Amino acid sequence: MTIEISYGAAEVVTGSCHLVKFDDGTKVLIDCGMFQGLDEYKNYEPLGFNPSDIDYLLVTHGHLDHVGRIPLLYKEGFRGTIIATAPTFDVMKVVLLDTAHLMQEDFETAYRKAQRRGEEESVKKPLYTKLDVKAVLKLPRRTVKYGQTIKLTPAIKVRYKDAGHIIGAAFIEITYKEDGIIKQVIFSGDIGNRQVHLNPPPSAPTSAHAVFVESTYGDRLHKNYDTSVAEFKEAILHTIKHDGNVLIPSFAIERTQQLLCILGEMYENGELPHWAKVFLDSPMAIRTTRIYEKYKQLLSDYCKHKPHPFTFANLHFASTPNASRRINALKQGNIIIAGSGMCNGGRILHHFKHRIWDPKNAVIFVGYQAEGTLGREIIEGAKFIEIYGEKIKVGAKIYTINGFSAHGDQKELTDWVSKISGLEKIFLVHGEEDKQHIFKKHLIQTLHKKVHIVKQGEIIHI
Repeated sequence: MTIEISYGAAEVVTGSCHLVKFDDGTKVLIDCGMFQGLDEYKNYEPLGFNPSDIDYLLVTHGHLDHVGRIPLLYKEGFRGTIIATAPTFDVMKVVLLDTAHLMQEDFETAYRKAQRRGEEESVKKPLYTKLDVKAVLKLPRRTVKYGQTIKLTPAIKVRYKDAGHIIGAAFIEITYKEDGIIKQVIFSGDIGNRQVHLNPPPSAPTSAHAVFVESTYGDRLHKNYDTSVAEFKEAILHTIKHDGNVLIPSFAIERTQQLLCILGEMYENGELPHWAKVFLDSPMAIRTTRIYEKYKQLLSDYCKHKPHPFTFANLHFASTPNASRRINALKQGNIIIAGSGMCNGGRILHHFKHRIWDPKNAVIFVGYQAEGTLGREIIEGAKFIEIYGEKIKVGAKIYTINGFSAHGDQKELTDWVSKISGLEKIFLVHGEEDKQHIFKKHLIQTLHKKVHIVKQGEIIHI
């Protein structure tokens, strides 16, 4: 009997990791992501399975919470084949190298401080290094296109279809034979938000008796995207026209590219003053933007027919620390997009230090700010924040615009699941438990199917 066990993203949003054991002995892992936020401590816990037993790793997309533990998987013995779309392999390389670099930096900083206290042994070593990442990138791989079917064994086939979430993102349809009967199961990965103009809408799934579906926003409906864009433009123009600067903490993948599209349109349409400058101050976001350009044929019709959808005359890439520091000398009319998205580190902190105290300036939050992050502290009304040991007044106007999510909401997820013919059971993963209970009730009432919230380590017969 085929078995599924979730070792991550079970009653939590992050750490995606799902193991499927087939009747013929084949073991397939879908994603191996990093836990984030309050669940970060789980990254240092045992994986729960033997990585050397895994034959195939199927990667849905390149976000950290789906790929972040793959080098750890390698360190502990995985030598199987990785299957993903071409853009996902490119994004994965950027994400993993950047993560290894940041973990090493954090370790060295913490170690120096611990040395001064005589507590060196208390500092945890990085989960992995750049050498581990480079070793992962040399493992056997198969690059798959949307709609293409790949045979893993005579009894198992997989097909990747466009999830509409980020560049290269896919949901995976697995067809397998069990006791002479053909069965199908679908793993959703992350399903995209149809309202966002950057990616095409998610493809329709076909048939399956079971689906493992994300439930990140299964409890709510998103704010209208066009309304959010209008609010974003208004915040930008009000600040710029009153001699201020705009600071935008942004995630490097997807969110930054959305904003560049909007700002580029503003420039082309004459909405953005010709003297206003836009700075992308994030090496990771710059590298990711080039990947989006490389694979722009996979983007929405809205984007792919533009010669350069993410670049325009007033846009400047700040790749180096010196280029980033030079922005501080500019007095007004600057729009600065920098990481990290939740303000836990990165170059946005330097820009906050120089500008967040000034009431002429504005900070626009365009993404979720997790509990315990500096971003959350600011949007909840902090009057002062601490950056690099210095207490700084929050004088800038703070905007929170919530309509840019790359995840589908309750309606979109329900519509997507409803298209699966022959569906008998829905398994909820990738969501906070309280929100999953709301989504479960909604799905039962709407689709009249059996719905189960997956627990970590639970054995599920599929």
